[in-house]
Amino acid sequence: MTDGPTPQQIRRALARAERGAALDVAETTALLAATGEDLDRLCAAAAKVRDAGLVAAGRVVDGTGVVTYSPKVFIPITKLCRDRCHYCTFVETPAQAAREGRAPYLSPDEILDIARQGAELGCLEALFTLGDRPEDRWPEAQAWLDEQGYDSTLAYIRAMAIRVLEETGLLPHLNPGVMSWEELNRLKPVSPSMGMMLETTSRRLFETKGLAHYGSPDKDPEVRLRVLEDAGRHGIPFTTGLLVGIGETLTERAETIFALRATSRAYGAVQEVIVQNFRAKPDTAMRHVDDLDLAEYRAAIAVTRLVLGPKARIQAPPNLVDLEECRALLDAGVDDWGGVSPLTPDHVNPERPWPSLDRLRSITATCGFELRARLTVHPEYVVGSLQRGEAWIDPRLHAHVAALAGPDGLAIPEVRPTGLPWQEPDGGFESAGRTDLHSAVDTDGRTDDRRSDFGSVYGDWAAVGEAAAHTGLIDGAPAVLHSEGREAMAAAEADPGNLSDEHALTLMTAEGDLLREVVRLADDLRKQTVGDEVTYVVNRNINFTNVCYVGCRFCAFAQRRTDADAYSLSYAEVADRAQEAWDLGATEVCMQGGIDPELPASAYFDIAAAVKQRVPDMHVHAFSPMEVVNGTARTGLSIEDFLIKARESGLGSLPGTAAEILDDEVRWVLTKGKLPARTWIEIVSTAHRIGLPTTSTMMYGHVDNPRHWVGHLNVLKGVQDTARENGSSGFTEFVPLPFVHTSAPIYLAGVARPGPTLRDNLAVHAMARILLHGRISNIQTSWVKLGVDGTRAMLNAGANDLGGTLMEETISRMAGSEHGSAKTVEELTEIGAGIDRPVRERTTLYGEPGARAAG
Repeated sequence: MTDGPTPQQIRRALARAERGAALDVAETTALLAATGEDLDRLCAAAAKVRDAGLVAAGRVVDGTGVVTYSPKVFIPITKLCRDRCHYCTFVETPAQAAREGRAPYLSPDEILDIARQGAELGCLEALFTLGDRPEDRWPEAQAWLDEQGYDSTLAYIRAMAIRVLEETGLLPHLNPGVMSWEELNRLKPVSPSMGMMLETTSRRLFETKGLAHYGSPDKDPEVRLRVLEDAGRHGIPFTTGLLVGIGETLTERAETIFALRATSRAYGAVQEVIVQNFRAKPDTAMRHVDDLDLAEYRAAIAVTRLVLGPKARIQAPPNLVDLEECRALLDAGVDDWGGVSPLTPDHVNPERPWPSLDRLRSITATCGFELRARLTVHPEYVVGSLQRGEAWIDPRLHAHVAALAGPDGLAIPEVRPTGLPWQEPDGGFESAGRTDLHSAVDTDGRTDDRRSDFGSVYGDWAAVGEAAAHTGLIDGAPAVLHSEGREAMAAAEADPGNLSDEHALTLMTAEGDLLREVVRLADDLRKQTVGDEVTYVVNRNINFTNVCYVGCRFCAFAQRRTDADAYSLSYAEVADRAQEAWDLGATEVCMQGGIDPELPASAYFDIAAAVKQRVPDMHVHAFSPMEVVNGTARTGLSIEDFLIKARESGLGSLPGTAAEILDDEVRWVLTKGKLPARTWIEIVSTAHRIGLPTTSTMMYGHVDNPRHWVGHLNVLKGVQDTARENGSSGFTEFVPLPFVHTSAPIYLAGVARPGPTLRDNLAVHAMARILLHGRISNIQTSWVKLGVDGTRAMLNAGANDLGGTLMEETISRMAGSEHGSAKTVEELTEIGAGIDRPVRERTTLYGEPGARAAG
């Protein structure tokens, strides 16, 4: 199917491709139509790019390039699916399975039997393939899962991946289709790689009745692109690709290739791109559609190679063409054959048997290449994780991968997998790095100006900058008309907690006299709600590790494990600091740490328990929602079960940090892999439901604008309303956190602005008091970030709380805050005295300290 580029357009684009010029979508579309001599030239240009990539990757030995494949077994967990793709013969109904005497899912014994046979034959990969979320369509699927004790298909897959790792040593490669951010996070610890074909970005094929993807909810291109992005944010080596010849136009095909390039460049996690040709199958809606022509297939492969460049691994399935035609695929720029099984058929294309490895090796050799086995995860990710300490592969899988991989990341020749324990030995969280009581927290900064993997951990800065342009960043707000301001103020005075978005935005962007009116109203509401007292808690911050691989682009605290300033405190050292704080009068320890991939599964529970065992009456205010997510992935527990166990271990409340701005458009600029807004909401809402109070926060002044601030506060209002409806106290306080730009990577990269202005700070604190009126009584201001004068100004603009004495506060200091990391009670009292306000101590939950009983 073509869009009809002219020969002149094809040859102009071809000349640019041969020069190595960057191609656009129109030129790519033209090249996809190349035939005859033009196609031969196109393939030669693509092969040249591929060969340069092999040299750069060290995959040329004695002048011979290495083409790879993965020896695998194909494990069809279930053939049930909620989608209705018009070309698929893999999917069946429960009735079809029942007629053939099969259950809706393979049993654990059946799965392990396939895996063991594969291991005996030298396979290294267990490809888990299945339909998308069958339980959402088929009651029989949900009933089977319930009988087996699993709440979802993905929970069953996770459990079976662990069984395969422990009992056979095969490396799982999971292909369960569309997955959420949370599900990817839960599956990463059990699978060194995952995959999902993008197939096409054509909405026409998805939305038009009778076309390939109509009636298949999981084939929405936006949904599938989101999965690729989320996999990139998690740093999961991910296989994807395009399915060519399912009715897409050449322009749609080109757009799909460019979408794959964008995701690959942004996160570096696309480990291979499969270019798969359509083959018509009997008994499908598309059975009368012609198979993709070989010439068109070659053009698609060559163009994909040219657009994605030399670093990309481009794969073509060798069983979907005649064996001799594999030569043409190599000539077009392929450097990987994908999974080839000596045991199981290609269950998606059962009519196309795998070629024998001997014949595939021979064909590859006649084209001048050596065929080598790889693991399910490609060599560069193996080497990066095992040799350079990168976080592509979860540490629980390191031993499994290392047992099969040579120094170059490829499979050890003739290696045979053996089962190894998956659960790491849980011997505690040992101290490491700079662990004396002061060096880890009280130095003036790092030994270097940035973490050692600055160039890679945050993703592609050009892509970040482009995304930031879409957040609506504005240097200033349009002037508010007097009539608009008067109307908005009247509404705020009449019903402050229920302003319209329009009125809230008007007041959030106020300046001059209108801003003074907003501040006055906020101060009046503060006095009406909590009186004149300024409160504080005597507490200590314990940042128990600064090892983190998430890639928050605003954070100057995080380090790699191998960096000079990296540290981790043992449980005993955490308890020592809690004891010291108690002896100095503290009633609370606030504990948070980096997202360390080597954190033991029980670490969060053990840390809380260590403090409570040493100081039973100390309130443990700990573990951000991002840490909760990390804990659920490492333990396999649900969010609710994890929080219940943490509470049983001594947790008293959660900090509502990791919120930043509760708008994913902004969040995905600020962070590479942090939790999405909906997950933050789910975690704090779950905490409230089980009786764990939380704080709430907002970090502002970076790539956001006042509309985002209003939206964030409205989200908090909704969460608090739900908590109150369920009989929970919900949020204890709201803490506006001005962005500290000094050492923030996103500022150093030229993407973010240098923090909020005084006007911004006054507006945010005052509007928080107004918009949260009747829902959250306490508005805290951060002396760490604002200093004494700034704090006093916020106390006169609706705030009533100073937070804690802290005793140490590493995160803001590392970001460049110049206002210290601890305050004495006398210093906090002086802040209030400077504006004639009384100051009193409180507990974490705003009670009277008394004899310093917990909470």
